[in-house]
Amino acid sequence: MLGEPNNSPWATLFPVTSIVYEYVKARGDKGFSPVMVGQKSMLEQLSKIAPTYKLEGWKTSNIRKYLGLEKNKDDKSVQDVSAHANDGISLAASRFIEYKSFHTTNSHGHHWVGFIKLTDAPFKVISRPQLYRRQLHFENPSKEGNRKRKGGTITPFGFRSGDFVVATKGKKTVKGYIGGYSEINKVISVYNHNWKRYGQFSVSKTQLIRRSNGLCVA
Repeated sequence: MLGEPNNSPWATLFPVTSIVYEYVKARGDKGFSPVMVGQKSMLEQLSKIAPTYKLEGWKTSNIRKYLGLEKNKDDKSVQDVSAHANDGISLAASRFIEYKSFHTTNSHGHHWVGFIKLTDAPFKVISRPQLYRRQLHFENPSKEGNRKRKGGTITPFGFRSGDFVVATKGKKTVKGYIGGYSEINKVISVYNHNWKRYGQFSVSKTQLIRRSNGLCVA
């Protein structure tokens, strides 16, 4: 949750007033659980940033269903709001709504208390370019004593590794990030935000859109 800034260096990007953490319990009779140990350490660190609240998974699930949000349980690697983001929204919503019991003269049960209004928001996947600036022992040096160049952020064609470009090869046009080149063939390797290569494109058919800022955005 965002609010007034606090004094923690961990919350300089976004002011945080409270944190909700989905608490995980180890299954089975185990004397030692790496998950529980890591979770305890995480909670200790989070509590230094802002008041931290624990929420069990079944409660997160109930809130998500109440809000009408989907969850992809088949493939959690999918880069979509249904994989993990909707659980995050549900965790945040737990500070504003609650499933509470009630008792009246004629009835009793549970109902939702509080109010949440969902609004559309952009969903972006952001990563860093996987750049190799140097690799001193890539291969044995040549007779002249010079090793083959490996890595670096500057190309001889005016582009820099991580630059966002548009490139065309035949009928194929892509937008992606510079990740390598061949000086002999005068081609540029272009990658997507997950740093998977689209292919190699001619330098003459590659145009710069934006200089590298160290981030790759879907």
